[in-house]
Amino acid sequence: MLNYAGAFVGVNIGSDIYDLPSAAYVVAILKAHQIGHVRLYNANAHMLEALSNTGIEVIVGVPNEQLLRIGRSPSVAAAWINNNVISYIPSTNITAIAVGSQVLTTIPKIAPVLIPAMNYLHNALVAANLNFRVKISAPQSMDIIPRPFPPSTAAFNSSWNSTIYQLLQFLRNTNSSYMLNAYPYYGYTKGDGIFPIEYALFRSLPSVKQIVDPNTLFHYNSMFDAMVDATYYSIAAFNFDNIPVIVTETGWPSFGGADEPDATAENAESYNTNLIRRVLNDSGPPSQPKIAINTYIYELLNEDKRDGPTSVKNWGVFYSNGSTVYPLSFSGSGQSTGNSLAVFCVAKDGADTDKLQAGLNWACGQGQANCTAIQAGRPCFLPNNLKSHASYAYNDYYQKMHNAGGTCDFDGTAMVTAEDPSKSLQLLNFYSNLGF
Repeated sequence: MLNYAGAFVGVNIGSDIYDLPSAAYVVAILKAHQIGHVRLYNANAHMLEALSNTGIEVIVGVPNEQLLRIGRSPSVAAAWINNNVISYIPSTNITAIAVGSQVLTTIPKIAPVLIPAMNYLHNALVAANLNFRVKISAPQSMDIIPRPFPPSTAAFNSSWNSTIYQLLQFLRNTNSSYMLNAYPYYGYTKGDGIFPIEYALFRSLPSVKQIVDPNTLFHYNSMFDAMVDATYYSIAAFNFDNIPVIVTETGWPSFGGADEPDATAENAESYNTNLIRRVLNDSGPPSQPKIAINTYIYELLNEDKRDGPTSVKNWGVFYSNGSTVYPLSFSGSGQSTGNSLAVFCVAKDGADTDKLQAGLNWACGQGQANCTAIQAGRPCFLPNNLKSHASYAYNDYYQKMHNAGGTCDFDGTAMVTAEDPSKSLQLLNFYSNLGF
């Protein structure tokens, strides 16, 4: 089961970005901000490799366009599992597979293959003895619940009764979670003023404005909780229980067009800060108080290639260069990310020495890195080797230039890391000075 106790907040990682950063850079962002759970929309090989040996828990996605072939062929499903899961486990900590994205509400014509696809993929996991380690589910949007308020009377769209019943049966039989995409931003902006914005942003409401389910008398302090509870009640209407809900997408856009006044950085920061605080208190919604609501924020990076309104491109917590759109602490500690990113550029182990020397020369020359400290007799001269000197020069250049588009590549001899190289350099200097 997907982390039933001990709540966490992860992130979704999209790739519709013109200046897409490298997978290693993305993982460095994750590590620098102690983000331990990610959801990928596909099984991108570069990302899965970069996530290896990090311990970060990964949900890999089966894109909607691959569903038809998988849902019609057990052998295609087995090949997908072999290529995209077995090939990376255990070094990459894959814990779940998200089959499709909101299939029932976005591309209903392929809904008949959804459950067969899930079964075929599960059978392949069973054959590999991975079914206890890797769980399978299928993210659905709130649109599948036509009237989510009051939560106690919520029910799935009856036209999907057969498919939903099979989905819930699969989740119960495999001890998996129901994956929900819940967006109070849309619940608020499309609600024509029915609910106050404070309710959407997890802000406290005066007693006269508090949202109460008239049937249960449960008080709802946020639209997020009400959406999750509406899902629990909808599941219960099919006489299923013990299926935890995990929120695979939620968030708030930081910028929008003239007709999107609520898409602001202030609201996005407020929503996600309050969301993290709420999720990490380890409790569930009013009807299921003991089941934590594990949640994935949509999304890590702004996706400027996305089609649609301006807001669609601006859901990220970070820009593609790694700087923050607004400060956010994923630990809920109140220590925000600020506007700087603890990511460093260093020379790779085993890099070609001629290319390293060329990179060092370029960084200290045309790249305008300040290389005074690695000259003889200066504080960072020791250890006196090409890799250490190149790392210093690369990082000096990168810290000055990455916000302006400078990269950490240097003809393939450099890599980004979340570990401050100056600390290991200081340690090496210390031992060098002792004569080691």
